[in-house]
Amino acid sequence: MSSQFLNHVSVVTGGSTGIGLAIAQGLLAQGAKRVYVTGRSRKSLDEALGVLGDSAVAVVSDVSRLADLEYLKAEIEKRGDRLDSIFANAGICEKHPFGATAEADYDRTFDINVKGVFYTVQTLLPLLSDGASVVLTSSICSSNGMAELSVYNASKAAVRSFARTWTNDLRARKIRVNALSPGFTRTPLMDNSLKLDHAQIDSLKEYVSQITPLGYMADPAEIASAGLFLASSDARYITGIELTVDGGLSQI
Repeated sequence: MSSQFLNHVSVVTGGSTGIGLAIAQGLLAQGAKRVYVTGRSRKSLDEALGVLGDSAVAVVSDVSRLADLEYLKAEIEKRGDRLDSIFANAGICEKHPFGATAEADYDRTFDINVKGVFYTVQTLLPLLSDGASVVLTSSICSSNGMAELSVYNASKAAVRSFARTWTNDLRARKIRVNALSPGFTRTPLMDNSLKLDHAQIDSLKEYVSQITPLGYMADPAEIASAGLFLASSDARYITGIELTVDGGLSQI
């Protein structure tokens, strides 16, 4: 077993399912001392704990609520932990046709995907060790114009921008900040946010297999491994980048 993250302490927001859960699993499998996973559902978090084991701490926290983020910070401080990494991964993806997007829909996406990322990192910054790593989950949608996703696309472009600016803001502390941009990945977002049924998901998988050079839709673990690389010492001279993990889709 690799010990890349031996004695490492990390926070993974949106860590109860999908890419976030896979990141948490990878950290613990490689020696992490403690991983804090957050989510809005106690049920999902309890299920995640069943997978992750005793070295994980589940905190019910909505990243769009500053009070919840302060509570997360207090839970970390209570255990006397300093953070070696933050994975600001929590996000939603909803289709909203341009011309018929309600203000509440716009606000919900930006509150979670943009405000949530910003205040997650800002709130936990005092607990982040010098030389630590921050990985922000963006998307290939940050640089394309996928129809009916203009609000989502723009929110992920903002996340990409944070990685650039914070790299500059945190340079004196040698904290590395990078963006992880997945392509099509089979996660619960397809069921819960996009509201796709099984037939629609199967159809999307077939479509992705045709347009992606590697010929299939990613599994969360394949995205997580790239995120873990960015947080590891193997990436110690990498900061401010966007690592696109999409089977080659955006490169052709």
